Amino acid sequence: MKVTSAFRPTRKRAAVAAAALTGAAALALSVTASAGATTKHHTPEKKPTVVLVHGAFADSSSWNGVIKRLKQDGYPVVAPANPLRGLKSDADYLKSFLKSVQGPVVLAGHSYGGAVLTEAAENEPNVKALVYIAAFAPDQGESALELSNKYPGGTLGPTLNTVPFTLPGGGTGNDLYIKADKFHDQFAADVPTRVTDLMTATQRPVAAAALEEQATHSAWKSIPSWTLVTTQDLNIPAAAQRFMAERAHSHITEIRASHAVSVSRPDAVTRIIEQAARSTAGR
Repeated sequence: MKVTSAFRPTRKRAAVAAAALTGAAALALSVTASAGATTKHHTPEKKPTVVLVHGAFADSSSWNGVIKRLKQDGYPVVAPANPLRGLKSDADYLKSFLKSVQGPVVLAGHSYGGAVLTEAAENEPNVKALVYIAAFAPDQGESALELSNKYPGGTLGPTLNTVPFTLPGGGTGNDLYIKADKFHDQFAADVPTRVTDLMTATQRPVAAAALEEQATHSAWKSIPSWTLVTTQDLNIPAAAQRFMAERAHSHITEIRASHAVSVSRPDAVTRIIEQAARSTAGR
């Protein structure tokens, strides 16, 4: 059978149509790619670094539960060792550490660590918020010892054991430890004994002179602050914590917890730190 030429134009039209469709598809892809290339995507603002300062009778591991939660939420975290030798020298040490941290900082302190950060944060432009966790927030001329004795309820004194040590320049200082059989009830009554047994053995002593040394700066006067008041605290009475927080016009949260709240309630501590961190956006 002879094939007619009627099929040839049909094939030609099909080829032309296919080429047209291919070109249209390519054009559409090109336009889409171009539009995607020019679309502005919002870049999430970098979160501030959280610097955690431990207090007396503890070490940086007391922040472990808080560190875990902050890191899970995407915050850079560091918890340097606090020497616990003297308020000014400890603050100078912390101030030098802060200069190594890039970008905005949220500075959180527990107990005596609050006094240290109050001194150290003065004139540090990267520090955008202060967080006091069952902590001292002294004014100029005040000491931690003075503030802890300002209101009744503290029972730390009788639980302490004094250990003399030789000062670098000669003379003798006194280190303070909480007695092993008193540590749980005095410092961390809401923490399991299996944990406080370890905390007791690893507690860092504080030099008595550090608690007696008067502050020369009060950074809370120029930097916004947040305070977690622990109502079952036997080291720093809740009334003293409230007094310092109200004076600083701090954002105050109260919780039924012992002095070792960063260990017993790391969830609550993390929440208040993150509240402070969110406030730093754009500052």
